[in-house]
Amino acid sequence: MTGTDRVNVRYVVDDVQAAADFYTTHLGFELNMSAAPAFADVGRGALRLLLSGPPSSGARSTPDDHADAGRNRVLLVVDDLDAEIARLGEEGLSFSSDVVSGPGGRQILLADPATNLVELFEPAD
Repeated sequence: MTGTDRVNVRYVVDDVQAAADFYTTHLGFELNMSAAPAFADVGRGALRLLLSGPPSSGARSTPDDHADAGRNRVLLVVDDLDAEIARLGEEGLSFSSDVVSGPGGRQILLADPATNLVELFEPAD
């Protein structure tokens, strides 16, 4: 294995175009490439998010007993959680949780069009 400056995460999605639009429109990702309906590659900083639709090899390789989404999620650090909540609410998005506070900071969850979770996290001062 070799090291890299990019972190690659694969999300299996039902609709590649809807997922790519979600991440690029609402969460500041850039579209690196699209081969919809099978696949799209979006990025934000060091995160490369690989969106794999049903015809993609990434989706087809997932065993049936692991096909359901788990509790894993992409975490995006934000400077002002309340401002992000307001902005995304104005854009018509709804959240999958309430704001939760802990010793490390505050967070809220939202789901992409395929119900994959995204955590918005504001670190404690």
